[in-house]
Amino acid sequence: MRATGRFLFASLFFIGVLGMTITGATLYVRIMYLGGFLLIVNWLLARISLRSLHMERQARSLRASVGDIFEESFELFNPSYIPRLYVEVLNESSLPLASGSRLLTWIGGRERRTYVARTWLTRRGAFPLGPTTISSGDPFGFFILKHTFQPGSSLLVLPLIIQVMDFPSLAGLLPGGKAIQRKSFEVTPHASGIREYNHGDALKRIHWNSTARRGKLMVKEFEQDPQSEIWIFLDAQRFVQAELKYDVPKLRDSWIFSHRPEIHLPSSTLEYGVSLAASLAHYFIVQRLAVGFVTDGPVFTVIPAERSERQESKVLETLAFVTGDGKLPLSSLVDLQSPQMPLGSSAVLITSSAMDDVVLAVGLLQKRNLRPIVLLLMANSFGGVGGSDELAVKLELRGVPVCKVYNNANLGDVLAEFATTHQHQENRSWQTHPSTLSI
Repeated sequence: MRATGRFLFASLFFIGVLGMTITGATLYVRIMYLGGFLLIVNWLLARISLRSLHMERQARSLRASVGDIFEESFELFNPSYIPRLYVEVLNESSLPLASGSRLLTWIGGRERRTYVARTWLTRRGAFPLGPTTISSGDPFGFFILKHTFQPGSSLLVLPLIIQVMDFPSLAGLLPGGKAIQRKSFEVTPHASGIREYNHGDALKRIHWNSTARRGKLMVKEFEQDPQSEIWIFLDAQRFVQAELKYDVPKLRDSWIFSHRPEIHLPSSTLEYGVSLAASLAHYFIVQRLAVGFVTDGPVFTVIPAERSERQESKVLETLAFVTGDGKLPLSSLVDLQSPQMPLGSSAVLITSSAMDDVVLAVGLLQKRNLRPIVLLLMANSFGGVGGSDELAVKLELRGVPVCKVYNNANLGDVLAEFATTHQHQENRSWQTHPSTLSI
C-alpha cells in the first residue's frame, strides 16, 4: 500500500471515529464505512490486476555489434476475461540505454498487447535480457503490485568493427616451402594421413579408396600450409590504460527508427585497442590470411591462427569480454607466444604503453625473424601519462613501423594514411638501396 493510500484511509477512519464519538452524527459513521469500503474494494482490484498475466520477450538475434540497433519484441497476454486498467512494464536489463519500458492501458480480456523496443548498442559484452517487472494496482493507485520475470536469454554485443581500407603489406605471405607439421581443420595441399570418420567431419574430406578397402568411412587429415601467419597482440595491462569521461547521449525509439545514430568510441585506450584488434582481424580474414590472437585481459588467452570465418567469430567473442585488468606486460605475451609462430610471420602489437617494455617485445620478435608492427595509442590524448612520442622514436630507429592513434581520431583514416606513408617509405628505401643482380 502506497503512502498516499495509507494517509487517505487513515484520515477517513480517524475523522469518522472522532466525529461519531463527539457528535454521534450518522454522517461520520458513513464516512468511516466509506473509508473501509474503499479500502476493501481497491485492495481486491489490486489483487486481481496481475493475476495470470503472461509476459514474453523475443529477439530476432542474440548477437549484435556495437553501433547496431537491437530490436526486441515485448508481448503481454491477458488470458482471463477480466480487463486490466493499466500495466506498467519496466525493463531492468543492464544493457546501456535499454528501452522497452512502457505504460499499457486498458488491456481487455483475452487480449494480446505487443510492441517493439529498439536499443542503440554502445557497449560490448554480454547482457541478460531482463529481468522484466510488471506492476499494476487499483484505479486510484493506492495499492501497487509487482511481478518480476527473470531473464531467459542474453545478448552478446561484439566490438565495433571499422572499415579498414588499407594496411601495410606484410612480408612473407607467399605459400610454399616445407610443411610445418601442424594439424589443420581446413583442407590444405598437405595431406598427413587418414583416420576414422567422426561425426561432424566434412564429406569432402572422406577418402573413398580407403573407405572401400576397410569397409568404414575414413577421412583425410591435413597439415597447415607453410604460409606465414599474422598475430595480433592486444596489451590489456592494467597500469597502461587511460580513459576520459564519456557521456552517451540518450535516444528515443522513434528517433532511432527514423535516423540511425553515429557511434563514437568511448575515450578509452582499451576500447580503441579492442576496436582496432577486431577490425584488423576482420580485414585479414577477409583476405584469407591466417590470423591468431593473444591478450591477457583478464586471463591469458591464445587463439591459434586460422583462416576460416569461424576464426573471426572466436576472436570477436573473445574481444567482447576483454577487460583492462591484465597483469602480464606486452613483452611477456610476446615471449610466451613467439616460439610458436612460423618464421616470417608478422605481429601487430596494439598498446598504449610508453615504457621500454614495448621495445623489449619488438626485440624478441626481431630476434626470431618475425616482423613487428606497432599500433601505438597515444596515452596522453586519453588523459594518461606522456612518453609515447619518445617511444615511437625508439621503435622507428629499430626499423619498426609505428602508427600513432590519438583520441577522437577516425581509425579507418588513420590506418589508411599509415599504409600510404609506409609504402612511400619502402619505395624511397628501395630507390636509395636498389638490389643488384649479377648474370
